[in-house]
This record gives sequence, structure tokens and C-alpha cells, in this order.
Amino acid sequence: MSNDEYLLAALRLAAGNDPIPAHVSATARNSYALRVPHAVTATPVESPSGSGVRGGSGPGLIRFSAADLVFDLEISVGDGLIDIAGQVFPPPGEGAHVEVRTPHLTLSRPLGLTGQFAATGLPPGWLSVVCHRRDHPPVQTRWVRIRP
Repeated sequence: MSNDEYLLAALRLAAGNDPIPAHVSATARNSYALRVPHAVTATPVESPSGSGVRGGSGPGLIRFSAADLVFDLEISVGDGLIDIAGQVFPPPGEGAHVEVRTPHLTLSRPLGLTGQFAATGLPPGWLSVVCHRRDHPPVQTRWVRIRP
């Protein structure tokens, strides 16, 4: 593409004469639908490798932290599916639950008294966990990609 062709293409885009491809708009709408309004986002942090974490090909531990909550997610992959054993701490209390989300599936799980939960048989790919507590905004982990 010559500089003139590039300039003309840029001018068409700026003028709004070059429509956005339908698949780009659809992807943007689908991504927007995955947001959790008013949620606080927990970001990945270093997780201490404790005695319960297996090395090598065993489960992986991912830790996320927000201002007042920490998520520990132990991820296992088997038969092409993902299993998660997680804990939210400090324990969020009575009535709290988590949603384990993929772009196409959301599983709701009550939290135990110690903040533990589990979800099995998830498809590989993008994953996020959202904790819902009474009288607090939801806290969600960043989306992470889990591969088999």
C-alpha cells in the first residue's frame, strides 16, 4: 500500500465512510455484556508456594487481591476440562456466593464458612471469578486464560 492509499484509507475511517466490520461490533457487544457493573477488580499477585501446592504438572495456584479480599484459585486440567478449587479470604460471611464465569457459562457457588468453593468441568479458555457479599460491591478477578 502506498503512502497515498494509506492516507486515503485513514481519511475514510476518520470521516466515518468505512463501516466497522460486523464481527468486530458483535465481539465488542459480547465483551461489554461480560462486565460486572460497579465491581472492584482484583489483580494477580505473587502467591507463596506453600506445602499444599504441587509442582510440575499438578494444579496451578493463582492469587488475586483487591483492597479487602484475596482469591486463591487452584486450577487443575484433566480430560480437556478445567476444575477449580478456590478460597476467598477473609471469609465473606453468610449469604456470600461466587460466580465462576467463562464467556459462555456462569456457575454460581455458595461460599463455605471458610470461604471455600469448587467448580468442575469448565471449558478451557477465559475465566473470571466474582464474589458477591451483602452490603459490598462485587469483587471480580481479572480474566485469565487457562489452557489444557
